[in-house]
Amino acid sequence: MGMWTFLDVLCEMPPEKLIFGAVLLFSWTVYLWETFLAQRQRRIYKTTTHVPMELGQIMDSETFAKSRLYQLDKSTFSFWSGLYSEIEGTLILIFGGIPYLWRLSGQFCGYAGFGIEYEITQSLVFLLLATLFSALTGLPWSLYNTFVIEEKHGFNQQTLGFFLKDAIKKFIVTQCILLPVSSLLLYIIKIGGDYFFIYAWLFTLVVSLVLVTIYADYIAPLFDKFTPLPEGKLKQDIEVMAKSIDFPLTKVYVVEGSKRSSHSNAYFYGFFKNKRIVLFDTLLEEYSVLNKDTQEESGTEPHNDGEGDSEEIKAKVKNKKQGCKNEEVLAVLGHELGHWKLGHTVKNIIISQMNSFLCFFLFAVLIGRKELFAAFGFYDSQPTLIGLLIIFQFIFSPYNEVLSFCLTVLSRRFEFQADAFAKKLGKAKDLYSALIKLNKDNLGFPVSDWLFSMWHYSHPPLLERLQALKSSKQD
Repeated sequence: MGMWTFLDVLCEMPPEKLIFGAVLLFSWTVYLWETFLAQRQRRIYKTTTHVPMELGQIMDSETFAKSRLYQLDKSTFSFWSGLYSEIEGTLILIFGGIPYLWRLSGQFCGYAGFGIEYEITQSLVFLLLATLFSALTGLPWSLYNTFVIEEKHGFNQQTLGFFLKDAIKKFIVTQCILLPVSSLLLYIIKIGGDYFFIYAWLFTLVVSLVLVTIYADYIAPLFDKFTPLPEGKLKQDIEVMAKSIDFPLTKVYVVEGSKRSSHSNAYFYGFFKNKRIVLFDTLLEEYSVLNKDTQEESGTEPHNDGEGDSEEIKAKVKNKKQGCKNEEVLAVLGHELGHWKLGHTVKNIIISQMNSFLCFFLFAVLIGRKELFAAFGFYDSQPTLIGLLIIFQFIFSPYNEVLSFCLTVLSRRFEFQADAFAKKLGKAKDLYSALIKLNKDNLGFPVSDWLFSMWHYSHPPLLERLQALKSSKQD
């Protein structure tokens, strides 16, 4: 009887109340699911206090203990920041934060002489205020993560001044891209007629391709120093390997990632016949600032005040040795180039664009539904930007969760395939040792809860990757 009464109440509720309730319920359901998974993984961190037998040859007890404590701290931080984020989002929805910010944006436009007919102008002010609010509320969490957790475990290389300058620069660059792109997108939706979703999708496709093309040449150098990899054996070996698989390599760069963190990475970018490879200095044993500092402290190398040794880089030596040998760097690149050769990059772009087209199509179907706007406090107007926000962020959230999980599963499959490609290049042994070193340098914890890793890990757990490589390490 109670069930029928509940259903009757639901049926009698206005559609906007049902939509609002469903959005909040789903948001908290996802949050509780994520918290449940995190607690399962946290239990692993707490109970696995000794190196498991199968890891005995891979990880020493000191590194294992360090990585365990690092991941425990990260887990605690993630819990509190996630709880804050969920509560903040809920309060914004319940107390009408979105319509309030929209009205505030209208007031600012009014002061500048723009009336309600200037919807795109008001939308840009709204975006500016929303991103400013997000940056300011996220700043304390980012500061704590960088200067408490990363600092404590030896990863942070930034001073407070460098961090704040970086944050301001990021905000300005983001606005310089976000505001013009958003204004053009809104204009296209306004004038596009019945098929606006096709034009909007094509526009976002072009923008994403342009951004990918110019990012490393014009945007990334605003934050980090890129220098060509000097002539030598490593560069020659990279060029030979690229040529052997017909990778159209034009340049190899070393990026000074050590200015902000001792975490390491490598990637390639560019379209068609213009590919570049970027190596973090922290990945290269010969270039790592930490290794140079170690040599200087021990007196094995004279101190050299180069540009890279700016006062913003703290001379903190937390690891005795960092990075990979040249053969191991080549193996890591063999894996990365495997993603290109096997078409993973193109497949990801195709999936992304198919998803983007579907979302714009469904947006076109739903944008006329006034109850969607009413659910979020917009009773008298239906601004296009607010429609994009409501539909893409809230209405599509169940679909986005499913898609995210599917892409995580696909990513793990791609990682195994890229490892197998490096193995075919004869790099199995070097990739095996490189993965162990990178795991150690980044204090990755090699034991994971199966459900947590299945949901979250875009890369397979270390042990699984090593076992796949082990069969032909001798290659």
